[in-house]
Amino acid sequence: MSTGRIALVTGAGGPMGRAVAARLVAEGVAGLVLTDISARRLEETAATLRALPGAPRLVVQRADVTLAAEARAVAEAALAAFDQVDLLVNLVGGLRSRALYTPFLSMDETRWRQTFDLNLMGGFHLMQALVPGMIDRGFGRIVNVASIVFAGEKGQADYAAAKAAVASLTRSLAAEFAPHVTVNCVAPGLTNTSVTRNMPAAETARLVAGSFIPRLAEPEETAAAIAFFLRDEAAFVTGEILAVAGGIHPHL
Repeated sequence: MSTGRIALVTGAGGPMGRAVAARLVAEGVAGLVLTDISARRLEETAATLRALPGAPRLVVQRADVTLAAEARAVAEAALAAFDQVDLLVNLVGGLRSRALYTPFLSMDETRWRQTFDLNLMGGFHLMQALVPGMIDRGFGRIVNVASIVFAGEKGQADYAAAKAAVASLTRSLAAEFAPHVTVNCVAPGLTNTSVTRNMPAAETARLVAGSFIPRLAEPEETAAAIAFFLRDEAAFVTGEILAVAGGIHPHL
């Protein structure tokens, strides 16, 4: 369990972030810092959590953590409220474009840069702000979120490459921050979120058919994997990339 710890979750307004935050409440965290680019969705998550039994103290701050100043403000708010952050979940990621698939030769430089910024810069800023304190205290848990497509995906060259960078960064930082701060990564498959709900049914069916368990994952299932890495009991697990994808294995 993560009883008594202080956790920070980015992307907390989305279905995955909300599921992770709810799981952390169930795990007994003493304090929870939530941030998201959408103030409305963030407040919806906060309201849901406040209604849960044993809800901890919450710090809720709207921010675009891909921007250094806004990410720094979140870290400062967390430290002002709790003096420390023990658990960091870097959930912010995805695509800014509404087009889920774009051939590489049709992709412009703006989209390429935006995808890398969205999937990497939030974690970059917050880890730089919070890891020194974790190292000083001799304890820290970090979970990054990649995707099962990190090994490559036709039509998603930008997203797959960015998620490969997240996976690689996880391994690099696990080595740098050892032995007291662990860094692990979850790579979800197709998950029941607003993005997949808006996909054409035929496309969803095609993707689901490739799984040993032919259905979408629920956000709570990925949240359970993230929660494992955050526990005190996971002290000897670092640098790992765990697919939550119904048996789909990343391969090149």
